[in-house]
Amino acid sequence: MRTNELMLYKHMEEGKILHDMTFLMENYRNDYYNQEDLKGLLFDCVNEILEMSVNHGFEGNLWHNYLTYLMASHENAYSTSCEIVGAVEGSINVAALHDYGIFKELFDYDFTELTNVLDAGCFSIILNYQGLSGHGKIFNQRIRDRICKLSQNLAEAKDTAEFKEIMTQFYKEFGVGKLGLHKAFRMEHVKDEVQIVPITKIAHVHLNDLVGYEIAKKKLIDNTKAFVEGKRANNCLLFGDAGTGKSSSIKAILNQYYDQGLRMIEVYKHQFQDLNDIIAQIKNRNYKFIIYMDDLSFEEFEIEYKYLKAVIEGGLEKKPDNILIYATSNRRHLIRETFRDKADRDEELHTNDTVQEKLSLVARFGVTIYFGKPEKKEFQEIVRQLARRNGITMAEDELLLEANKWELGHGGLSGRTAQQFIDYLLGLQTTSLV
Repeated sequence: MRTNELMLYKHMEEGKILHDMTFLMENYRNDYYNQEDLKGLLFDCVNEILEMSVNHGFEGNLWHNYLTYLMASHENAYSTSCEIVGAVEGSINVAALHDYGIFKELFDYDFTELTNVLDAGCFSIILNYQGLSGHGKIFNQRIRDRICKLSQNLAEAKDTAEFKEIMTQFYKEFGVGKLGLHKAFRMEHVKDEVQIVPITKIAHVHLNDLVGYEIAKKKLIDNTKAFVEGKRANNCLLFGDAGTGKSSSIKAILNQYYDQGLRMIEVYKHQFQDLNDIIAQIKNRNYKFIIYMDDLSFEEFEIEYKYLKAVIEGGLEKKPDNILIYATSNRRHLIRETFRDKADRDEELHTNDTVQEKLSLVARFGVTIYFGKPEKKEFQEIVRQLARRNGITMAEDELLLEANKWELGHGGLSGRTAQQFIDYLLGLQTTSLV
């Protein structure tokens, strides 16, 4: 096998299995090596493939799934050029075609003789594996299905050119690596390095699921649509009362524009000093990134907002065009102010400077969107629609009466309170069925 001749797909993170399997393919008849040692190496590979497949939720031909995963995950000169934009021009295509020829040989390899010589007939479990469920610990069902489908398509490719075309189309539709396969991410420190880590389970909420706030949602959609289309767009602050759908709206906007290359990275204020490191990792990719800050606010003694101000506007380096910052807050001005502040200002020589220092952060958000608590009638309409969507058949008068009782003791009028009330009713239905 020619895996040592790969030009683009080198130094793959999970490449050890491929290295060991290639060694076995080349040496299973070599008398220099002990047959029991070779057999043991084969079953070590089987163990690693099985563990990896369970973690990712793979099923079917696990050898093909493994090879597919390597190509779908590997960020190289060709794959990152093709993400979102598709086929590219230039000599890089020659290198890609060369590598895909090697991968097609690996796809088409017949293990019959190897397993007969090493007396490893149970290797067949790898070639027709029945999965435990539709997802794994690392991949959710959506990603897992894409990898398994890609694996099947590659196995059916009639030649190397078609193999390359299938991979290129995959990169265009879904991207490459963790940034391509996943929607949302968080920041973590791993061995003194700031890393972008995928969030595998996120809420599948859509904007149509959020009742009301049509003007607010339209402003959010218009800004995000311009962003993903490469037009000028603004950083966005969603502020207002608790439980009114600010965070849900941002999650919904991610689900709506994910297939157009939108990705989201959640950042907490104690991580603001690492923002420049994260931006350096994503600024040259073909995706559009929203850096998401939920429930953003600062106490008087907290200075993290200074890092954020410098990142948004104020540093020497221009913020990349593929990055925006979206934040939610219950406070319009983000930084808490008290009556004592006013007294301090009266004693200060440069009062206006103090005010501007605290307000300048909000000024860096070009779009501000208000989410206020609904009126009584709006709250009741939210309850009606949520009940209808969830199949609750309670009489309307009784439904609204119980909803009014619920909101009095559970946080007042808000979309969140309405959803919690509906969840309560659904729980009662489930209990009664039991």
